Amino acid sequence: MQALVYTAPRCVELLDVPVPAPAPGEVTLDVLAAGICGSELEGVRRPDAMRTPPLVMGHELVGRRMDSGEVVAVNPLIACRACDLCARGTTNLCRRRELVGVHRPGGFAEQVAVPVACCRPLPTGLDVMRAVLTEPIANAVHALRRAERHLGEPPRSVGVIGAGMLGIASALVAAHGGAEVAIADLSAERLAVARDTLGVHTARELDGEHDVVIDAVGAAATRASAVARLRPGGVSVWIGLHEPDAGFDSLALVRQERVVSGTFAYLNEDFAAALELAAHADPSWVEQIPLADSAARFGELLRAPGSVPKTVMTAAAPPADARDA
Repeated sequence: MQALVYTAPRCVELLDVPVPAPAPGEVTLDVLAAGICGSELEGVRRPDAMRTPPLVMGHELVGRRMDSGEVVAVNPLIACRACDLCARGTTNLCRRRELVGVHRPGGFAEQVAVPVACCRPLPTGLDVMRAVLTEPIANAVHALRRAERHLGEPPRSVGVIGAGMLGIASALVAAHGGAEVAIADLSAERLAVARDTLGVHTARELDGEHDVVIDAVGAAATRASAVARLRPGGVSVWIGLHEPDAGFDSLALVRQERVVSGTFAYLNEDFAAALELAAHADPSWVEQIPLADSAARFGELLRAPGSVPKTVMTAAAPPADARDA
């Protein structure tokens, strides 16, 4: 079968690879759609210990079970269920966690083998192009829930920095929760997507004060802005992974009791909520490419992110009921 393989720093190639053989407790999926995540672009651009080539990436995926024909979204996070952190319910922080597409082959292929426990059937009427957005939406659900726990109440005003997929997802979740949302980005095209599909306020930079600010970029400058635009006692949640530098004013953090929280992935209940929220996403701005064109497009995205918030590669044709839902 064909797969897009991360073979070396800054290099991905479309190769013929063996068809996956599912282990006990696993099932093989025909991949219907797999989203390209910014973390994958960063991982190939700036190699780290998370992803070791050769690797078939792809942790945002929807597939059709070969054993039953059921169309499922894949929760790519595999926890050990035995460590102290799993026992506390924080399975996303499991000391022995694995991710499909990071520690084991993922969805940038015609087929993938995943644990049956990772498969989530699509709700009735949810089409594949909305369902493939579930994983990034789950990140946003988890991030907003962390912020709400720190605040002690739902946020009334949420600022989002970055109008890529994570930023769009964060704005979607916040708006669905009843908050007034503003989203900032340097790309006029991406801001237009947020404005036209979500109806939120858009600007090149955030202004005013917010209960919560989500940094969906992860650069020193955006992290500094995410803290600076908080009201006293507000919460900044960092979800972007562009670079390691913090860059914020720690004195203002102390004097105004602001909170900075990291966030990683999601819990099972976050993923379940995201699968329902995916029905409210507008996939008209999602760029679809065939797996055959994936190496060239991934290379273009490495050089420049462009104006499209999400690129999704497709391998198999969806069944008629999933396609027409």
